Amino acid sequence: MAPLPAAGALSTSSRRSRKVLPGFNLTLGYTLLYLALIVLIPLSALVLKSFTLSWDQFVAAVSSPRVMAAYRLTFGASLFAAVVNVVFGLLVAWVLVRYSFPGKRVVDALVDLPFALPTAVAGISLTALLAGNGWIGQLLEPLGIELAFNPKGVVIALIFIGLPFVVRTVQPVLEDTERELEEAAMSLGATRRQTFARVIFPSIAPALMTGFAMAFARAIGEYGSVIFIAGNVPMVSEIVPLIIIGKLEQYDVAGATAVAVVMLLASFAMLLVINSLQVWQRKRSGGL
Repeated sequence: MAPLPAAGALSTSSRRSRKVLPGFNLTLGYTLLYLALIVLIPLSALVLKSFTLSWDQFVAAVSSPRVMAAYRLTFGASLFAAVVNVVFGLLVAWVLVRYSFPGKRVVDALVDLPFALPTAVAGISLTALLAGNGWIGQLLEPLGIELAFNPKGVVIALIFIGLPFVVRTVQPVLEDTERELEEAAMSLGATRRQTFARVIFPSIAPALMTGFAMAFARAIGEYGSVIFIAGNVPMVSEIVPLIIIGKLEQYDVAGATAVAVVMLLASFAMLLVINSLQVWQRKRSGGL
Protein backbone atom coordinates (compact mmCIF):
# COMPACT_ATOMS: atom_id res chain seq x y z
CA MET A 1 0.00 0.00 0.00
CA ALA A 2 1.17 3.50 -0.79
CA PRO A 3 2.10 5.59 2.23
CA LEU A 4 -0.46 8.13 3.36
CA PRO A 5 0.50 11.78 2.88
CA ALA A 6 1.68 13.59 5.95
CA ALA A 7 -0.66 15.90 7.81
CA GLY A 8 1.54 18.89 6.94
CA ALA A 9 1.27 18.11 3.26
CA LEU A 10 -2.53 17.90 3.50
CA SER A 11 -2.76 21.24 5.25
CA THR A 12 -0.46 22.85 2.69
CA SER A 13 -2.54 21.44 -0.16
CA SER A 14 -5.77 22.67 1.41
CA ARG A 15 -4.32 26.12 1.90
CA ARG A 16 -3.28 26.27 -1.74
CA SER A 17 -6.75 25.27 -2.86
CA ARG A 18 -8.34 28.17 -1.02
CA LYS A 19 -9.04 31.36 -2.94
CA VAL A 20 -7.37 34.54 -1.84
CA LEU A 21 -10.54 36.52 -2.63
CA PRO A 22 -13.52 34.19 -2.09
CA GLY A 23 -16.73 34.63 -4.06
CA PHE A 24 -16.09 34.66 -7.79
CA ASN A 25 -19.59 35.80 -8.68
CA LEU A 26 -19.47 38.70 -6.24
CA THR A 27 -16.02 39.95 -7.29
CA LEU A 28 -16.88 39.55 -10.97
CA GLY A 29 -20.07 41.52 -10.46
CA TYR A 30 -18.21 44.37 -8.76
CA THR A 31 -15.61 44.32 -11.52
CA LEU A 32 -18.16 44.56 -14.31
CA LEU A 33 -20.10 47.26 -12.45
CA TYR A 34 -16.98 49.34 -11.90
CA LEU A 35 -15.88 49.01 -15.53
CA ALA A 36 -19.38 49.89 -16.72
CA LEU A 37 -19.54 53.04 -14.59
CA ILE A 38 -16.02 54.25 -15.34
CA VAL A 39 -15.46 53.10 -18.93
CA LEU A 40 -18.43 51.64 -20.79
CA ILE A 41 -21.16 54.15 -19.93
CA PRO A 42 -19.10 57.29 -20.80
CA LEU A 43 -17.89 55.73 -24.06
CA SER A 44 -21.39 54.57 -24.91
CA ALA A 45 -22.71 58.08 -24.29
CA LEU A 46 -20.05 59.40 -26.67
CA VAL A 47 -21.06 57.00 -29.41
CA LEU A 48 -24.79 57.54 -28.88
CA LYS A 49 -24.37 61.32 -29.05
CA SER A 50 -22.77 60.98 -32.47
CA PHE A 51 -25.90 59.09 -33.62
CA THR A 52 -27.81 62.38 -33.46
CA LEU A 53 -26.06 63.23 -36.73
CA SER A 54 -27.12 61.75 -40.02
CA TRP A 55 -24.54 59.77 -41.95
CA ASP A 56 -23.87 62.69 -44.30
CA GLN A 57 -23.48 65.06 -41.37
CA PHE A 58 -21.15 62.63 -39.62
CA VAL A 59 -18.98 62.26 -42.71
CA ALA A 60 -18.91 66.03 -43.20
CA ALA A 61 -17.90 66.57 -39.55
CA VAL A 62 -15.04 64.07 -39.58
CA SER A 63 -13.74 64.76 -43.10
CA SER A 64 -13.71 68.53 -43.45
CA PRO A 65 -10.39 69.95 -44.76
CA ARG A 66 -9.47 71.40 -41.37
CA VAL A 67 -10.15 68.11 -39.58
CA MET A 68 -8.28 66.10 -42.22
CA ALA A 69 -5.26 68.39 -41.81
CA ALA A 70 -5.43 67.78 -38.07
CA TYR A 71 -5.57 64.00 -38.68
CA ARG A 72 -2.48 64.16 -40.89
CA LEU A 73 -0.54 66.17 -38.33
CA THR A 74 -1.64 64.12 -35.31
CA PHE A 75 -1.04 60.68 -36.80
CA GLY A 76 2.02 61.70 -38.82
CA ALA A 77 3.74 63.46 -35.91
CA SER A 78 2.82 60.61 -33.55
CA LEU A 79 4.28 58.03 -35.93
CA PHE A 80 7.48 59.99 -36.45
CA ALA A 81 7.88 60.63 -32.72
CA ALA A 82 7.32 56.93 -31.96
CA VAL A 83 10.00 55.91 -34.48
CA VAL A 84 12.47 58.37 -32.94
CA ASN A 85 11.64 57.07 -29.48
CA VAL A 86 12.24 53.48 -30.60
CA VAL A 87 15.80 54.35 -31.64
CA PHE A 88 16.77 56.54 -28.73
CA GLY A 89 14.65 54.65 -26.19
CA LEU A 90 16.57 51.49 -27.04
CA LEU A 91 19.83 53.40 -26.68
CA VAL A 92 18.83 54.79 -23.27
CA ALA A 93 17.65 51.39 -22.05
CA TRP A 94 20.88 49.78 -23.26
CA VAL A 95 23.02 52.30 -21.39
CA LEU A 96 21.00 51.93 -18.19
CA VAL A 97 21.19 48.13 -18.28
CA ARG A 98 24.67 47.43 -19.59
CA TYR A 99 26.81 50.19 -18.04
CA SER A 100 27.53 51.58 -14.60
CA PHE A 101 28.42 55.24 -14.30
CA PRO A 102 28.15 58.08 -11.78
CA GLY A 103 24.63 59.48 -11.62
CA LYS A 104 23.02 56.38 -13.14
CA ARG A 105 20.16 56.45 -10.65
CA VAL A 106 19.51 60.09 -11.45
CA VAL A 107 19.35 59.35 -15.17
CA ASP A 108 17.08 56.39 -14.50
CA ALA A 109 14.75 58.60 -12.48
CA LEU A 110 14.74 61.30 -15.17
CA VAL A 111 13.33 58.79 -17.65
CA ASP A 112 10.12 58.69 -15.58
CA LEU A 113 9.84 62.48 -15.38
CA PRO A 114 7.38 62.77 -18.31
CA PHE A 115 5.12 60.31 -16.44
CA ALA A 116 4.96 62.46 -13.31
CA LEU A 117 5.19 65.92 -14.87
CA PRO A 118 1.85 67.56 -15.73
CA THR A 119 1.59 67.81 -19.50
CA ALA A 120 0.85 71.52 -19.38
CA VAL A 121 4.07 72.08 -17.44
CA ALA A 122 5.97 70.07 -20.05
CA GLY A 123 4.49 72.19 -22.83
CA ILE A 124 5.34 75.46 -21.12
CA SER A 125 8.88 74.25 -20.39
CA LEU A 126 9.49 73.20 -23.99
CA THR A 127 8.08 76.49 -25.25
CA ALA A 128 10.32 78.46 -22.90
CA LEU A 129 13.34 76.57 -24.27
CA LEU A 130 12.53 76.48 -27.98
CA ALA A 131 10.66 79.72 -28.64
CA GLY A 132 12.44 82.54 -30.44
CA ASN A 133 13.30 84.20 -27.13
CA GLY A 134 14.05 80.93 -25.32
CA TRP A 135 17.42 79.60 -24.22
CA ILE A 136 17.80 77.32 -27.24
CA GLY A 137 15.44 79.02 -29.67
CA GLN A 138 17.32 82.31 -29.62
CA LEU A 139 20.44 80.48 -30.77
CA LEU A 140 18.74 78.54 -33.54
CA GLU A 141 16.38 81.17 -34.93
CA PRO A 142 19.17 83.31 -36.48
CA LEU A 143 20.19 80.16 -38.36
CA GLY A 144 16.69 79.82 -39.78
CA ILE A 145 15.73 76.92 -37.50
CA GLU A 146 12.37 77.42 -35.82
CA LEU A 147 11.30 74.64 -33.46
CA ALA A 148 8.31 76.24 -31.76
CA PHE A 149 4.84 77.19 -33.01
CA ASN A 150 4.95 74.83 -35.97
CA PRO A 151 4.68 71.06 -36.62
CA LYS A 152 8.26 70.58 -35.46
CA GLY A 153 7.23 71.68 -31.99
CA VAL A 154 4.44 69.10 -32.02
CA VAL A 155 6.92 66.32 -32.84
CA ILE A 156 9.32 67.43 -30.10
CA ALA A 157 6.54 67.46 -27.50
CA LEU A 158 5.39 63.99 -28.55
CA ILE A 159 8.94 62.66 -28.38
CA PHE A 160 9.23 64.05 -24.86
CA ILE A 161 6.09 62.36 -23.55
CA GLY A 162 6.62 59.07 -25.41
CA LEU A 163 10.22 58.20 -24.56
CA PRO A 164 9.52 56.53 -21.17
CA PHE A 165 7.14 54.03 -22.75
CA VAL A 166 9.88 52.58 -24.93
CA VAL A 167 12.58 52.66 -22.24
CA ARG A 168 10.46 51.02 -19.54
CA THR A 169 9.21 48.36 -21.95
CA VAL A 170 12.62 47.38 -23.31
CA GLN A 171 14.67 47.76 -20.11
CA PRO A 172 13.40 44.67 -18.22
CA VAL A 173 13.73 42.51 -21.33
CA LEU A 174 17.35 43.60 -21.76
CA GLU A 175 17.99 42.77 -18.11
CA ASP A 176 16.65 39.24 -18.62
CA THR A 177 18.64 38.47 -21.77
CA GLU A 178 21.27 35.80 -21.27
CA ARG A 179 24.79 37.14 -21.56
CA GLU A 180 26.05 33.61 -22.19
CA LEU A 181 24.44 33.63 -25.64
CA GLU A 182 26.29 36.82 -26.54
CA GLU A 183 29.57 35.41 -25.25
CA ALA A 184 29.01 32.21 -27.20
CA ALA A 185 28.31 34.14 -30.40
CA MET A 186 31.42 36.26 -29.99
CA SER A 187 33.53 33.21 -29.16
CA LEU A 188 32.38 31.71 -32.47
CA GLY A 189 33.72 34.72 -34.32
CA ALA A 190 30.63 36.95 -34.57
CA THR A 191 31.24 40.66 -34.61
CA ARG A 192 29.43 43.03 -32.26
CA ARG A 193 27.05 44.04 -35.02
CA GLN A 194 26.28 40.42 -35.88
CA THR A 195 25.79 39.55 -32.21
CA PHE A 196 23.33 42.39 -31.77
CA ALA A 197 21.46 41.68 -35.01
CA ARG A 198 21.18 37.89 -34.62
CA VAL A 199 21.19 37.30 -30.86
CA ILE A 200 20.08 40.38 -28.95
CA PHE A 201 17.65 42.08 -31.32
CA PRO A 202 15.39 39.04 -31.92
CA SER A 203 14.88 38.68 -28.17
CA ILE A 204 13.99 42.34 -27.59
CA ALA A 205 12.06 42.94 -30.83
CA PRO A 206 8.61 42.11 -29.33
CA ALA A 207 9.21 44.49 -26.41
CA LEU A 208 10.50 47.14 -28.77
CA MET A 209 7.40 46.87 -30.92
CA THR A 210 5.19 47.04 -27.84
CA GLY A 211 6.99 50.18 -26.68
CA PHE A 212 6.56 51.69 -30.13
CA ALA A 213 2.82 50.97 -30.12
CA MET A 214 2.40 52.40 -26.61
CA ALA A 215 4.34 55.56 -27.47
CA PHE A 216 2.32 55.98 -30.66
CA ALA A 217 -1.00 55.48 -28.87
CA ARG A 218 -0.01 57.93 -26.14
CA ALA A 219 1.01 60.55 -28.67
CA ILE A 220 -2.27 60.33 -30.58
CA GLY A 221 -4.26 61.53 -27.59
CA GLU A 222 -1.76 64.06 -26.23
CA TYR A 223 -3.07 67.57 -25.67
CA GLY A 224 -1.55 69.49 -22.77
CA SER A 225 2.11 69.45 -23.80
CA VAL A 226 1.32 70.20 -27.45
CA ILE A 227 -1.01 73.20 -27.42
CA PHE A 228 1.61 75.52 -25.91
CA ILE A 229 4.35 74.75 -28.42
CA ALA A 230 2.32 73.98 -31.54
CA GLY A 231 1.08 77.47 -32.33
CA ASN A 232 -2.35 75.98 -33.12
CA VAL A 233 -2.53 77.44 -36.62
CA PRO A 234 -5.48 75.91 -38.54
CA MET A 235 -4.41 73.63 -41.40
CA VAL A 236 -0.78 73.90 -40.23
CA SER A 237 -0.17 73.03 -36.57
CA GLU A 238 -3.58 72.14 -35.18
CA ILE A 239 -3.98 68.69 -33.60
CA VAL A 240 -7.18 66.65 -33.38
CA PRO A 241 -7.75 67.10 -29.61
CA LEU A 242 -7.68 70.85 -30.17
CA ILE A 243 -10.28 70.45 -32.94
CA ILE A 244 -12.53 68.67 -30.45
CA ILE A 245 -12.06 71.40 -27.83
CA GLY A 246 -12.79 74.08 -30.42
CA LYS A 247 -16.03 72.41 -31.47
CA LEU A 248 -17.13 72.14 -27.84
CA GLU A 249 -16.41 75.82 -27.29
CA GLN A 250 -18.63 76.56 -30.30
CA TYR A 251 -21.36 74.35 -28.78
CA ASP A 252 -21.04 71.88 -31.64
CA VAL A 253 -21.26 68.92 -29.31
CA ALA A 254 -22.37 66.48 -31.99
CA GLY A 255 -19.49 67.44 -34.28
CA ALA A 256 -17.02 67.13 -31.40
CA THR A 257 -18.31 63.67 -30.52
CA ALA A 258 -18.11 62.61 -34.17
CA VAL A 259 -14.41 63.48 -34.31
CA ALA A 260 -13.94 61.90 -30.88
CA VAL A 261 -15.50 58.65 -32.13
CA VAL A 262 -12.91 58.50 -34.91
CA MET A 263 -10.14 58.94 -32.36
CA LEU A 264 -11.82 56.35 -30.13
CA LEU A 265 -11.77 53.81 -32.96
CA ALA A 266 -8.11 54.59 -33.58
CA SER A 267 -7.37 54.10 -29.88
CA PHE A 268 -9.17 50.75 -29.86
CA ALA A 269 -7.15 49.68 -32.88
CA MET A 270 -3.91 50.64 -31.14
CA LEU A 271 -5.04 48.84 -27.97
CA LEU A 272 -5.67 45.71 -30.00
CA VAL A 273 -2.21 45.97 -31.54
CA ILE A 274 -0.58 46.49 -28.13
CA ASN A 275 -2.38 43.51 -26.60
CA SER A 276 -1.48 41.31 -29.57
CA LEU A 277 2.16 42.32 -29.28
CA GLN A 278 2.17 41.62 -25.54
CA VAL A 279 0.68 38.15 -26.10
CA TRP A 280 3.29 37.49 -28.76
CA GLN A 281 6.02 38.67 -26.41
CA ARG A 282 4.84 36.37 -23.60
CA LYS A 283 4.62 33.38 -25.92
CA ARG A 284 8.05 34.14 -27.34
CA SER A 285 9.55 34.54 -23.86
CA GLY A 286 7.98 31.25 -22.78
CA GLY A 287 9.35 29.54 -25.86
CA LEU A 288 12.81 30.82 -25.20
